[in-house]
Amino acid sequence: MKKILLSASALVMGFSLVALAQENPAPSRDGGYGLGRTALPEEIAAWDIDIRPDGTGLPVGEGDVWTGEEAYVDYCSACHGDFGEAVGRWPVLSGGFGSLDGEDPVKTMGSYWPYLSTAWDYIHRAMPYGAAQSLEDDEVYAILAYLLYLNEVVEDDFVLSNENFAEIALRNEDGFFLDNRAEVELPLFSQEPCMSDCSDPVEITMRAAVLDVTPETESDEAAEEEAAVVEEETVPVATGPDPELVAAGEAVYRRCSTCHQIGESAVNRTGPLLNGIYMATAGTREGFRYSPAMSGAGEDGLIWDDENLAAYLTDPRGFLRGNRMAFQGLRSEEEIAAVIAYIRANGGE
Repeated sequence: MKKILLSASALVMGFSLVALAQENPAPSRDGGYGLGRTALPEEIAAWDIDIRPDGTGLPVGEGDVWTGEEAYVDYCSACHGDFGEAVGRWPVLSGGFGSLDGEDPVKTMGSYWPYLSTAWDYIHRAMPYGAAQSLEDDEVYAILAYLLYLNEVVEDDFVLSNENFAEIALRNEDGFFLDNRAEVELPLFSQEPCMSDCSDPVEITMRAAVLDVTPETESDEAAEEEAAVVEEETVPVATGPDPELVAAGEAVYRRCSTCHQIGESAVNRTGPLLNGIYMATAGTREGFRYSPAMSGAGEDGLIWDDENLAAYLTDPRGFLRGNRMAFQGLRSEEEIAAVIAYIRANGGE
Protein backbone atom coordinates (compact mmCIF):
# COMPACT_ATOMS: atom_id res chain seq x y z
CA MET A 1 0.00 0.00 0.00
CA LYS A 2 2.88 2.38 0.80
CA LYS A 3 4.37 1.89 -2.66
CA ILE A 4 0.96 2.56 -4.27
CA LEU A 5 0.57 5.82 -2.32
CA LEU A 6 4.04 7.00 -3.34
CA SER A 7 3.35 6.22 -6.96
CA ALA A 8 0.07 8.09 -6.80
CA SER A 9 1.82 11.10 -5.30
CA ALA A 10 4.40 11.08 -8.05
CA LEU A 11 1.63 10.80 -10.64
CA VAL A 12 -0.16 13.84 -9.21
CA MET A 13 3.11 15.82 -9.28
CA GLY A 14 3.64 14.82 -12.88
CA PHE A 15 0.16 16.01 -13.86
CA SER A 16 0.87 19.34 -12.11
CA LEU A 17 4.06 19.87 -14.06
CA VAL A 18 2.34 19.07 -17.33
CA ALA A 19 -0.44 21.52 -16.50
CA LEU A 20 2.11 24.24 -15.70
CA ALA A 21 3.90 23.62 -18.97
CA GLN A 22 0.63 23.84 -20.88
CA GLU A 23 -0.17 27.20 -19.26
CA ASN A 24 3.23 28.67 -20.26
CA PRO A 25 4.59 26.48 -23.06
CA ALA A 26 8.07 26.97 -24.48
CA PRO A 27 8.08 27.73 -28.20
CA SER A 28 8.46 24.65 -30.32
CA ARG A 29 11.45 24.30 -32.62
CA ASP A 30 12.36 22.19 -35.61
CA GLY A 31 12.81 18.64 -34.47
CA GLY A 32 11.61 19.43 -30.93
CA TYR A 33 8.47 18.66 -29.01
CA GLY A 34 7.54 22.03 -27.47
CA LEU A 35 7.93 20.68 -23.92
CA GLY A 36 8.72 22.77 -20.84
CA ARG A 37 8.15 26.46 -20.23
CA THR A 38 10.07 29.71 -20.28
CA ALA A 39 12.18 30.18 -17.14
CA LEU A 40 10.88 32.81 -14.72
CA PRO A 41 13.10 35.86 -13.99
CA GLU A 42 13.67 34.78 -10.38
CA GLU A 43 14.71 31.30 -11.54
CA ILE A 44 17.27 32.81 -13.91
CA ALA A 45 18.54 35.14 -11.18
CA ALA A 46 19.15 32.18 -8.85
CA TRP A 47 21.58 30.69 -11.39
CA ASP A 48 23.04 33.95 -12.68
CA ILE A 49 25.83 34.33 -10.06
CA ASP A 50 28.92 34.50 -12.27
CA ILE A 51 31.39 37.37 -11.83
CA ARG A 52 33.12 38.92 -14.86
CA PRO A 53 36.76 40.17 -14.94
CA ASP A 54 35.58 43.80 -14.90
CA GLY A 55 33.52 43.18 -11.75
CA THR A 56 30.16 42.82 -13.46
CA GLY A 57 27.89 40.73 -11.25
CA LEU A 58 29.58 41.60 -7.95
CA PRO A 59 27.22 42.21 -5.03
CA VAL A 60 27.69 45.23 -2.78
CA GLY A 61 29.96 44.39 0.14
CA GLU A 62 33.44 44.60 1.67
CA GLY A 63 35.86 42.70 3.87
CA ASP A 64 39.29 43.42 5.41
CA VAL A 65 42.37 41.20 5.69
CA TRP A 66 42.14 40.31 9.38
CA THR A 67 38.41 39.60 9.33
CA GLY A 68 39.23 37.39 6.37
CA GLU A 69 41.90 35.58 8.37
CA GLU A 70 39.35 34.64 11.02
CA ALA A 71 36.86 33.43 8.40
CA TYR A 72 39.61 31.58 6.53
CA VAL A 73 40.68 29.72 9.67
CA ASP A 74 37.05 28.72 10.33
CA TYR A 75 36.07 27.68 6.81
CA CYS A 76 39.22 27.00 4.76
CA SER A 77 42.29 26.11 6.83
CA ALA A 78 41.29 22.48 7.48
CA CYS A 79 41.98 21.73 3.80
CA HIS A 80 44.21 24.56 2.63
CA GLY A 81 46.41 25.12 5.72
CA ASP A 82 46.66 28.16 7.98
CA PHE A 83 48.71 30.11 5.43
CA GLY A 84 47.47 28.60 2.15
CA GLU A 85 50.24 25.98 2.14
CA ALA A 86 47.67 23.14 1.78
CA VAL A 87 46.98 20.05 3.87
CA GLY A 88 47.68 16.71 2.23
CA ARG A 89 46.67 16.78 -1.43
CA TRP A 90 44.30 19.75 -1.19
CA PRO A 91 45.23 22.73 -3.42
CA VAL A 92 47.90 25.23 -2.40
CA LEU A 93 46.51 28.77 -2.26
CA SER A 94 49.59 30.94 -1.76
CA GLY A 95 53.08 31.31 -3.18
CA GLY A 96 54.39 29.67 -6.33
CA PHE A 97 55.86 32.93 -7.62
CA GLY A 98 58.12 32.31 -10.60
CA SER A 99 57.42 28.56 -10.66
CA LEU A 100 55.28 28.33 -13.81
CA ASP A 101 58.24 27.68 -16.13
CA GLY A 102 59.72 25.01 -13.85
CA GLU A 103 59.26 21.26 -13.64
CA ASP A 104 56.81 21.54 -10.73
CA PRO A 105 54.69 24.70 -11.23
CA VAL A 106 52.63 25.84 -8.25
CA LYS A 107 49.43 27.41 -9.56
CA THR A 108 47.93 29.83 -7.06
CA MET A 109 46.05 33.10 -7.18
CA GLY A 110 49.41 34.81 -6.70
CA SER A 111 51.26 32.98 -9.45
CA TYR A 112 48.81 31.73 -12.07
CA TRP A 113 45.26 33.08 -12.05
CA PRO A 114 44.71 35.98 -14.46
CA TYR A 115 41.76 37.77 -12.85
CA LEU A 116 40.53 38.29 -9.30
CA SER A 117 36.97 37.62 -10.48
CA THR A 118 37.75 33.92 -10.96
CA ALA A 119 38.68 33.65 -7.27
CA TRP A 120 35.58 35.53 -6.05
CA ASP A 121 33.32 33.49 -8.32
CA TYR A 122 34.77 30.13 -7.25
CA ILE A 123 34.74 30.85 -3.51
CA HIS A 124 31.18 32.16 -3.73
CA ARG A 125 29.95 29.35 -5.97
CA ALA A 126 31.68 26.26 -4.59
CA MET A 127 33.21 26.87 -1.15
CA PRO A 128 33.49 25.84 1.60
CA TYR A 129 33.72 22.19 0.66
CA GLY A 130 30.47 20.45 1.53
CA ALA A 131 28.61 23.70 2.21
CA ALA A 132 28.77 25.54 -1.11
CA GLN A 133 27.15 28.99 -1.33
CA SER A 134 26.74 29.22 2.45
CA LEU A 135 29.13 32.18 2.84
CA GLU A 136 27.82 35.72 3.17
CA ASP A 137 29.00 38.20 0.53
CA ASP A 138 31.09 40.12 3.08
CA GLU A 139 32.76 36.87 4.16
CA VAL A 140 33.76 36.17 0.56
CA TYR A 141 35.26 39.65 0.23
CA ALA A 142 37.15 39.21 3.53
CA ILE A 143 38.53 35.74 2.69
CA LEU A 144 39.64 36.98 -0.70
CA ALA A 145 41.35 39.99 0.92
CA TYR A 146 43.27 37.60 3.20
CA LEU A 147 44.32 35.45 0.23
CA LEU A 148 45.55 38.56 -1.56
CA TYR A 149 47.60 39.38 1.54
CA LEU A 150 49.06 35.85 1.70
CA ASN A 151 50.06 36.20 -1.96
CA GLU A 152 51.74 39.56 -1.29
CA VAL A 153 49.38 41.51 -3.53
CA VAL A 154 48.07 43.86 -0.79
CA GLU A 155 49.17 45.07 2.65
CA ASP A 156 47.62 43.97 5.94
CA ASP A 157 45.39 47.06 6.26
CA PHE A 158 43.65 46.42 2.93
CA VAL A 159 39.84 46.35 2.60
CA LEU A 160 38.40 44.70 -0.52
CA SER A 161 35.01 45.87 -1.79
CA ASN A 162 32.92 45.94 -4.92
CA GLU A 163 34.12 49.53 -5.45
CA ASN A 164 37.89 48.83 -5.59
CA PHE A 165 37.64 45.25 -6.92
CA ALA A 166 38.52 46.12 -10.52
CA GLU A 167 41.66 47.99 -9.38
CA ILE A 168 43.38 44.77 -8.23
CA ALA A 169 45.70 43.34 -10.89
CA LEU A 170 47.12 39.83 -10.43
CA ARG A 171 50.65 38.94 -11.50
CA ASN A 172 49.75 36.61 -14.36
CA GLU A 173 47.08 38.72 -16.05
CA ASP A 174 49.30 39.18 -19.12
CA GLY A 175 50.19 35.48 -19.25
CA PHE A 176 46.95 34.49 -20.98
CA PHE A 177 45.70 35.14 -24.51
CA LEU A 178 42.36 34.72 -26.23
CA ASP A 179 41.57 31.35 -27.75
CA ASN A 180 42.59 31.61 -31.42
CA ARG A 181 42.26 27.97 -32.42
CA ALA A 182 39.47 28.70 -34.87
CA GLU A 183 41.76 31.01 -36.84
CA VAL A 184 45.10 29.18 -36.39
CA GLU A 185 44.87 25.48 -35.57
CA LEU A 186 41.59 24.64 -37.29
CA PRO A 187 42.68 25.77 -40.79
CA LEU A 188 46.05 24.07 -40.31
CA PHE A 189 44.56 20.71 -39.36
CA SER A 190 41.73 20.91 -41.90
CA GLN A 191 44.08 20.59 -44.85
CA GLU A 192 44.57 17.43 -46.85
CA PRO A 193 46.97 15.17 -44.96
CA CYS A 194 50.50 14.72 -46.28
CA MET A 195 51.16 11.11 -47.22
CA SER A 196 54.80 11.16 -48.43
CA ASP A 197 57.96 13.34 -48.28
CA CYS A 198 56.31 15.47 -45.63
CA SER A 199 59.44 16.81 -43.91
CA ASP A 200 63.10 17.46 -44.55
CA PRO A 201 65.49 14.52 -44.00
CA VAL A 202 66.74 14.06 -40.43
CA GLU A 203 70.50 13.92 -39.98
CA ILE A 204 72.41 13.03 -36.79
CA THR A 205 74.98 15.77 -36.22
CA MET A 206 76.21 14.96 -32.70
CA ARG A 207 76.21 12.11 -30.22
CA ALA A 208 75.72 12.49 -26.48
CA ALA A 209 78.52 11.62 -24.04
CA VAL A 210 77.86 10.27 -20.54
CA LEU A 211 80.32 11.64 -17.97
CA ASP A 212 81.29 10.76 -14.40
CA VAL A 213 80.35 7.09 -14.61
CA THR A 214 83.82 5.56 -14.06
CA PRO A 215 83.47 3.06 -11.17
CA GLU A 216 85.61 3.72 -8.15
CA THR A 217 88.25 1.18 -7.16
CA GLU A 218 88.80 -0.15 -3.66
CA SER A 219 91.96 1.94 -3.35
CA ASP A 220 89.99 5.10 -4.19
CA GLU A 221 87.41 4.34 -1.50
CA ALA A 222 90.17 3.62 1.07
CA ALA A 223 91.87 6.92 0.26
CA GLU A 224 88.62 8.84 0.73
CA GLU A 225 87.96 7.15 4.09
CA GLU A 226 91.51 7.95 5.27
CA ALA A 227 91.11 11.59 4.24
CA ALA A 228 87.82 11.79 6.12
CA VAL A 229 89.44 10.42 9.29
CA VAL A 230 92.30 12.94 9.05
CA GLU A 231 89.86 15.81 8.56
CA GLU A 232 87.80 14.68 11.54
CA GLU A 233 90.91 14.59 13.72
CA THR A 234 92.26 17.99 12.67
CA VAL A 235 89.08 20.10 12.47
CA PRO A 236 88.14 21.48 15.89
CA VAL A 237 84.69 20.68 17.20
CA ALA A 238 82.46 23.75 16.93
CA THR A 239 80.43 24.84 19.90
CA GLY A 240 76.77 25.60 19.33
CA PRO A 241 73.31 25.55 20.88
CA ASP A 242 72.36 22.93 23.46
CA PRO A 243 71.45 19.70 21.57
CA GLU A 244 68.43 19.06 23.81
CA LEU A 245 67.14 22.57 23.12
CA VAL A 246 67.70 22.05 19.38
CA ALA A 247 65.70 18.80 19.49
CA ALA A 248 62.83 20.57 21.25
CA GLY A 249 62.99 23.38 18.70
CA GLU A 250 62.63 20.94 15.81
CA ALA A 251 59.13 19.99 16.96
CA VAL A 252 58.08 23.62 17.40
CA TYR A 253 59.60 24.65 14.07
CA ARG A 254 57.18 22.41 12.15
CA ARG A 255 54.69 25.28 12.52
CA CYS A 256 57.15 27.51 10.66
CA SER A 257 58.41 25.08 8.02
CA THR A 258 55.45 25.43 5.65
CA CYS A 259 56.59 28.99 4.89
CA HIS A 260 60.28 29.06 5.94
CA GLN A 261 62.72 26.40 4.75
CA ILE A 262 66.12 25.96 6.34
CA GLY A 263 69.06 23.71 5.64
CA GLU A 264 71.20 22.61 2.72
CA SER A 265 68.50 22.57 0.01
CA ALA A 266 66.33 25.39 1.39
CA VAL A 267 64.66 27.85 -0.99
CA ASN A 268 62.43 30.88 -0.59
CA ARG A 269 58.75 30.01 -0.38
CA THR A 270 55.87 32.04 1.07
CA GLY A 271 58.48 33.29 3.52
CA PRO A 272 62.24 33.65 3.00
CA LEU A 273 64.63 30.77 3.69
CA LEU A 274 66.36 31.15 7.05
CA ASN A 275 69.90 30.05 6.26
CA GLY A 276 72.29 32.63 7.69
CA ILE A 277 69.47 34.59 9.33
CA TYR A 278 71.06 34.67 12.81
CA MET A 279 72.85 38.01 13.39
CA ALA A 280 71.98 39.08 9.82
CA THR A 281 70.34 42.35 8.76
CA ALA A 282 66.57 42.08 8.39
CA GLY A 283 65.02 42.11 4.92
CA THR A 284 68.16 41.22 2.98
CA ARG A 285 67.52 37.66 1.79
CA GLU A 286 68.41 37.60 -1.92
CA GLY A 287 65.56 36.70 -4.27
CA PHE A 288 62.73 37.32 -1.77
CA ARG A 289 60.28 40.21 -2.06
CA TYR A 290 59.91 41.65 1.44
CA SER A 291 57.21 44.00 2.62
CA PRO A 292 58.16 47.68 2.68
CA ALA A 293 58.01 47.51 6.48
CA MET A 294 60.59 44.71 6.68
CA SER A 295 62.89 46.26 4.07
CA GLY A 296 62.70 49.58 5.87
CA ALA A 297 63.55 47.96 9.21
CA GLY A 298 66.64 46.43 7.66
CA GLU A 299 67.70 49.77 6.23
CA ASP A 300 67.28 51.24 9.72
CA GLY A 301 69.71 48.65 11.10
CA LEU A 302 67.50 45.87 12.52
CA ILE A 303 69.69 42.81 13.25
CA TRP A 304 68.27 39.36 14.00
CA ASP A 305 70.05 38.79 17.31
CA ASP A 306 68.56 36.74 20.16
CA GLU A 307 66.63 39.68 21.59
CA ASN A 308 65.02 40.78 18.31
CA LEU A 309 64.30 37.21 17.20
CA ALA A 310 62.58 36.51 20.52
CA ALA A 311 60.49 39.67 20.33
CA TYR A 312 59.50 38.98 16.72
CA LEU A 313 58.56 35.35 17.37
CA THR A 314 56.42 36.45 20.33
CA ASP A 315 54.31 38.93 18.35
CA PRO A 316 55.32 39.42 14.68
CA ARG A 317 52.69 42.07 13.96
CA GLY A 318 53.26 43.98 17.17
CA PHE A 319 57.05 43.93 16.76
CA LEU A 320 56.96 45.26 13.19
CA ARG A 321 53.67 46.77 12.07
CA GLY A 322 52.94 46.25 8.37
CA ASN A 323 55.10 43.17 7.80
CA ARG A 324 53.52 40.23 5.98
CA MET A 325 54.07 37.57 8.63
CA ALA A 326 50.63 36.03 9.18
CA PHE A 327 51.68 33.82 12.13
CA GLN A 328 50.19 34.88 15.48
CA GLY A 329 53.36 34.18 17.50
CA LEU A 330 54.72 31.52 19.85
CA ARG A 331 53.20 31.13 23.29
CA SER A 332 56.11 30.59 25.66
CA GLU A 333 59.71 31.67 26.24
CA GLU A 334 60.76 27.99 26.18
CA GLU A 335 59.35 27.51 22.67
CA ILE A 336 60.99 30.69 21.44
CA ALA A 337 64.40 29.73 22.84
CA ALA A 338 64.08 26.25 21.33
CA VAL A 339 63.18 27.60 17.86
CA ILE A 340 66.11 30.03 17.89
CA ALA A 341 68.44 27.18 18.89
CA TYR A 342 67.05 25.00 16.08
CA ILE A 343 67.51 27.79 13.51
CA ARG A 344 71.10 28.34 14.60
CA ALA A 345 71.91 24.63 14.53
CA ASN A 346 70.44 24.04 11.06
CA GLY A 347 72.09 26.73 8.98
CA GLY A 348 70.75 29.84 10.66
CA GLU A 349 74.25 31.06 11.56
